[in-house]
Amino acid sequence: MAGWNPWHGCRKLSEGCRNCYVYRIDARHGKDSREIVKTRAFDFPVQRNRRKEYKLLSGTTVYTCFSSDFFLEDADVWRPQAWEIIRERSDLYFLIVTKRIDRFNVGLPTDWENGYDHVTVCCTVENQDRADYRLPIYRELPIRHKVIICEPLLEAVNLRPYLGSWVEEVMVGGESGEDARICNYDWVLDIRQQCVEYDITFRFRQTGARLLKDGHVYCIPRSFQQEQAHKAGIDFK
Repeated sequence: MAGWNPWHGCRKLSEGCRNCYVYRIDARHGKDSREIVKTRAFDFPVQRNRRKEYKLLSGTTVYTCFSSDFFLEDADVWRPQAWEIIRERSDLYFLIVTKRIDRFNVGLPTDWENGYDHVTVCCTVENQDRADYRLPIYRELPIRHKVIICEPLLEAVNLRPYLGSWVEEVMVGGESGEDARICNYDWVLDIRQQCVEYDITFRFRQTGARLLKDGHVYCIPRSFQQEQAHKAGIDFK
């Protein structure tokens, strides 16, 4: 796997952005995360070595734009070229996570049609309000591979009105950082049950820093959050 951040910086959009990890990391280095900049790694997926071969090996999963949002307004001028890079490297698998699914069609490639088979676009919903707004939009968009990400999960969320065969997977996770809000394990189990009912793959990706389970709040270090979620053994399919 590899990470590709063609631009850096973002603007907080909804409640899930309150304790954004990008803002947290940038603050440690005296950076202003609200400053949106094109990075030196912009052409990373198509960079070649001295033998004129791509540096990124075929079949690599590329986590795309994780220090910003791929559909950020400030990046509209750069996104067409980023799409060209993605189209050129059809031998890679690009994973894009967004809170701005309502801007998906801005600057979309003319040959997109029903989507590129090597691109998965994930829509995040942190609470019921954002699920009710984003998921009806997401459901109708021409994207071949769709994953719902409930992270950071901030309350119980009913996904049933939106679940169906168009969803490949639902991932759930808590919030990280010193100021992390509590993730209730009952909320996680409830979403799992919804996925079971609709026969959709479910993954408990990470616990977050503060997990409420059986009346006790567990404070979990960042290095153990994915491990503890895996140990819960509740992934489905």
